Amino acid sequence: MTANCVGIQQLRQRQLAVFNTEHMSLWMGFSTPTFAPNRFSMPNAFFQVPYPENEPVLEYGPNSPEREAQLAEYERMFNQAPVQVPMVIGGRKVLTEDKRPLSPPHDHKHVIGHAHFGTAEHVKEAIDSALEARSAWASLEWEQRASIFLKAAEMLAGSWRTRINAATMLAQGKNMHQAEIDAACEFIDFLRFNCHFAQDIYAQQPESAPGIWNRLEYRALEGFVFAITPFNFTAIAGNLPIAAALMGNVVVWKPSDEQIYSAHVIMELLHEAGLPEGVINLVTVDGPVAGDVVFNHPDFSGLHFTGSTGVFRHLWQTIGQNIARYKTYPRIVGETGGKDFIIAHKSANVDEVATGILRGSFEFQGQKCSAASRVYLPDNLWPEIKEKLTADVATLKVGTPADPTNFVGAVISQRSFNKIKGYIEFAQNSPDAEVLCGGQCDDSVGYFVHPTVILAKTPHFKTMEEEIFGPVVTIYVYPADDFDGALELVDSTSEYALTGAVFARERYAIDDAMRALQNAAGNFYINDKPTGAVVGQQPFGGARGSGTNDKAGSLLNLLRWVSPRTIKETLTPAKDYRYPFHQE
Repeated sequence: MTANCVGIQQLRQRQLAVFNTEHMSLWMGFSTPTFAPNRFSMPNAFFQVPYPENEPVLEYGPNSPEREAQLAEYERMFNQAPVQVPMVIGGRKVLTEDKRPLSPPHDHKHVIGHAHFGTAEHVKEAIDSALEARSAWASLEWEQRASIFLKAAEMLAGSWRTRINAATMLAQGKNMHQAEIDAACEFIDFLRFNCHFAQDIYAQQPESAPGIWNRLEYRALEGFVFAITPFNFTAIAGNLPIAAALMGNVVVWKPSDEQIYSAHVIMELLHEAGLPEGVINLVTVDGPVAGDVVFNHPDFSGLHFTGSTGVFRHLWQTIGQNIARYKTYPRIVGETGGKDFIIAHKSANVDEVATGILRGSFEFQGQKCSAASRVYLPDNLWPEIKEKLTADVATLKVGTPADPTNFVGAVISQRSFNKIKGYIEFAQNSPDAEVLCGGQCDDSVGYFVHPTVILAKTPHFKTMEEEIFGPVVTIYVYPADDFDGALELVDSTSEYALTGAVFARERYAIDDAMRALQNAAGNFYINDKPTGAVVGQQPFGGARGSGTNDKAGSLLNLLRWVSPRTIKETLTPAKDYRYPFHQE
């Protein structure tokens, strides 16, 4: 048992002892003690967290203070001596002999630190530490848990902002603006809005008939939650373990190998904010090693996952095969891949469409599950869109986050680089496609792939159907008068259903698209790019092959991490078994 857990239990025992002693003295006729009822007892009140507002996104314009401060922090962290990144198990920093270098994707020969990888034994220790912490954490009043994460939000909005952004720029290759909207703003929003959503959940109570008092309590899951997080969003990596923890759960967290550095910063942030030992345990291990331990453990109670569709399906299958091992049916929440679309109607604005394609496809190198990857354009607008889009793409600067004017950076890894390059070469060599612009690939210093636009001659060309996860977009031109046929293509082409967008000025066309594509995207955008969901405004998630659609950034997600218990208290219990209808 952790020192924290022992301390909490001892405090509660002392409170109970004082209460019993003082009240027994009153019963026995002893002299009335000096008794301050609020000295040890918890206050009886319904608490309200501060109403959340979305964190403003800093602009980082030329010569601005935030720009100078962010670049300075990036340079400091880039040039500092390599850091040792431990696992965190039960509050302990765990170092091992298996040290693996951490390098920025835009400068893969430069080492910024070493991640200490563990074994199956470390995963077991993490589970044991989580379960040891569970009782004290689950019984802690919800407002006490919330205050930790609200404090973390304020720290991120203040002195930790440049640090978390710089870590994301280094580890994941995001430019300054992309890091700001992710690692700072979205992460802050998750922390603040989740506390507000938790408050709303706890407030939901059933009706009570006369003579009855019905209550609903929201228990933490009976066991531990396993969080597997992606490389591409620091905010998501932080939110997946924190969302479950906020609702009283304990967590074993395995971050992506490419996001370990910023995960390390998140753990340090939570430690400074006062998160008790063992509530969230960070393990850096190979996936199969973790899975073999976690999914065979009887106390496994939930999976919070963001990653590839194939991995998620494999994990679900494994859980299903092991279902008889578990004390309870595990909650399975996952957001996976996407083949996200833009479709334009013949009435659409050319400039708006071209800008939506460029931003939606190439921000953060297209490494967003929501990034536009397939586009359907009417032939009446195509010549003008082609001219503007190719001209704009030609102006995009490619390079490191150290230069704020770079729009596109490096993709995350050698494996990703090779995959994307393979798709581009396939299009270059195919008679059914034309590479309109881009296509250059260079991994000599960093994993750089220039923004690439492919024109497909068939709507079922390979790059129109398969997830690429890079700065590549494929366009198919359809007859302008066959909008209905194009909508059918959009709906039937992909197994995914994450995000999508329609551009049109005609309202009937927008309505037709919304109806025809109601199951093709969990986040649907009208006259906007299909990326950039904001916490509290556009709850995020998709269905079909894109996941369970449990909507991160909303009350719906937090509901998955509680197990409600109904309590019925009869104030006037029956004293005779007979009902009125038994009377003669």
